[in-house]
Amino acid sequence: MRRHLAAAATATAASLTLLLAPGVRAADASAANPYERGPAPTQASVEALRGPYAVSQTTVSSLAATGFGGGTIYYPTSTADGTFGAVVISPGFTAYESSIAWLGPRLASQGFVVFTIDTLTTLDQPDSRGRQLLAALDHLTQRSAVRGRVDASRLGVMGHSMGGGGSLEAAKSRPSLKAAVPLTGWNTDKTWPEIKTPTLVIGADGDTVAPVATHSEPFYESLPNSLDKAYLELNGATHFTPNTSNTTIAKYSIAWLKRFIDDDTRYEQFLCPLPRPSLTIKEYRGSCPLGS
Repeated sequence: MRRHLAAAATATAASLTLLLAPGVRAADASAANPYERGPAPTQASVEALRGPYAVSQTTVSSLAATGFGGGTIYYPTSTADGTFGAVVISPGFTAYESSIAWLGPRLASQGFVVFTIDTLTTLDQPDSRGRQLLAALDHLTQRSAVRGRVDASRLGVMGHSMGGGGSLEAAKSRPSLKAAVPLTGWNTDKTWPEIKTPTLVIGADGDTVAPVATHSEPFYESLPNSLDKAYLELNGATHFTPNTSNTTIAKYSIAWLKRFIDDDTRYEQFLCPLPRPSLTIKEYRGSCPLGS
């Protein structure tokens, strides 16, 4: 009887080990990267109009803002996964927050806190927009109603046109930023060897306001070769393509922000090997492998 009981106990222990092993491995994987948020990505999930998180939003009045013009914060509604990385997005010359508002819920639903802002005036130049991006990040992490949901050590910047030029200015001024994504960026400064922030430069082949030959391409080429960087040139696109919902912009922005704000290597599959030319991609250059 004792032998039968011992054998049964051994079998039960072995079964429990098999049952628990996947959970243990999952916990180990989570511990290896505590910043991973959301399920494993797929081609469909990064191209979807909405990611796995339900999104809420709150408005920041210009009267409550210091150093920028107010805006809208989009954030995952649930607090079950802890804090999230964050990104602030600036509009371009003569434009308002509404011109880049589509990015707010689209990025937030993938597991980020996203702040789309208005600038102090619609005529502000890139250096001013860079300072305003940083002021908005400080508001988000220190004074906003959702500051408790934000990991202040994992921040990024994006912007369109002069706001894109501003994102380069912000990254230059604050090297601790984890990611920058200028969208058809414009800036009189063409060289950025000082930047230490992983940067995805997105240009448009039909841009006549900030032609890639005099803006996005020299921006990218001047970034240090030691930096994680990429250049995506949209096919059949214009300077104003980032002002409306665009799956290619969203897909590669999500992958870049996930990889460098969240250190989530599950998203490398969309960045390396380098994407090939397609109906929506004219050209893609980049440094692979990432994080090397």
